[in-house]
Amino acid sequence: MGATASATREKAALGAFAPQLLTVNAASLSVSYAPDVFGGTRRQIESDAAQAEYQRFELEATYLTLTANVVNTAVTLASVRDRIAATQEIIRIQTAQLDLIKSRLRLGAASGADMLAQEANLAQTRATLPPLQKQLDQARNQMTAYLGRFPNQEPIEHFDLTGLHLPEELPVSLPSSIVEQRPDVRAAEAQLHEASANIGVAIANELPQFSLTGSLGSNASRLADLFTSGTGVWSLVGSVTQTIFDAGARRHRKQAAVAAYDESAAHYRGTVIDAFQDVSNALHALDTDADALQEQVAAERAALGSLNLTQTQYRLGAVGYVNLLTAQQTYQNAVLARVSAQAARYSDTVALFQALGGGWWNRTETISQAGVGQAASK
Repeated sequence: MGATASATREKAALGAFAPQLLTVNAASLSVSYAPDVFGGTRRQIESDAAQAEYQRFELEATYLTLTANVVNTAVTLASVRDRIAATQEIIRIQTAQLDLIKSRLRLGAASGADMLAQEANLAQTRATLPPLQKQLDQARNQMTAYLGRFPNQEPIEHFDLTGLHLPEELPVSLPSSIVEQRPDVRAAEAQLHEASANIGVAIANELPQFSLTGSLGSNASRLADLFTSGTGVWSLVGSVTQTIFDAGARRHRKQAAVAAYDESAAHYRGTVIDAFQDVSNALHALDTDADALQEQVAAERAALGSLNLTQTQYRLGAVGYVNLLTAQQTYQNAVLARVSAQAARYSDTVALFQALGGGWWNRTETISQAGVGQAASK
């Protein structure tokens, strides 16, 4: 719809009469309408809506990835801190053992080789602290980056494994719910919808295009006479447009739209398969993590008991230094393995929440935007 107004001053010759100056004032209102006979406009609107939905779910997927990264970084911080604490405790034990060896050496009950070997073992353990501290600093900087801060704006939160707790209930749901809950699956579905709508647009563009145009107005020599009786004008125009020859451009655009749909369909199928695979991997990992952690805790206790017994026997001269060194290394490996098992259990739990979609549908503003009433009822 449009409105126009004009005033024209011109000199015109009227037959045998002398040229005269004429003023023509005109005002009109025009309306144009293109009937969507073959659904091209409707499919274009459908395509645009699908594109908006795709962008919305891409945003949700980004939020989910960011959330998972924050939690995994917190687990990394806790794990590294526990590794540092365990290493410092091992250094304390090895230092005490070095003092014992030196005492035995002064009494002639130990050799200088034993003392040198223990010093080397202690130095090797101390050498593992700087890399752990470096890893801690990098994880801390990563956390500040995820929080939108600079490295000098370190968060005051300090994480350790004893302060973390597993959820009491895991968000297990029906396999069919994954298609509704995963943002990446919903985004791929929106892409497929958009590609389908684009095929309809391409087909409609190959067919004739209809249009109707109507106008209603008034022409008068004086501005005051506009819209008075006898000055009205109107027109109604109907047209049909059909491209006869375009060197196959529209046909190739349709073929491109069909190929894009096939690509989107394959991408959607692959995304769904990856989603089910992620859930299966996370469930299998959690199924074994508890057993692995239980065994690592038992191994650490056994290694600690063996170390205490070997220390006592070495102090009494019942075993040699090699037995003590073996017990030290076994305990050190057991402690670090237990910390790794704890961290893996937390990380795999995060992976399960992420694989199931992260719970974005619980936000009411997201529900109203994306229209996910079924997901919200779960």
